[in-house]
Amino acid sequence: MIGEKDKTAMINRLARIEGQLRGISKMMAADAPDCEKVAQQMSAARKALDKAQHTMLACMVEEHIRTGTDASADELGKLISKYA
Repeated sequence: MIGEKDKTAMINRLARIEGQLRGISKMMAADAPDCEKVAQQMSAARKALDKAQHTMLACMVEEHIRTGTDASADELGKLISKYA
């Protein structure tokens, strides 16, 4: 289970990503969008979302370890591969 501090940080991070995506939409709505700048912002948003997902994966692995779930390294590897 994610702690309250980490949950708040994740909500804030997702809100920033949401803002980035709105900004990209506004850029695209412009008469002559700068494709390079749009692509750059898309890349930044994707990296931010990837980082958020890695944080959630770490939480999932931590939870398996903390709860004593009998998860082998292979099972945890599959879990990470599924979401990474």
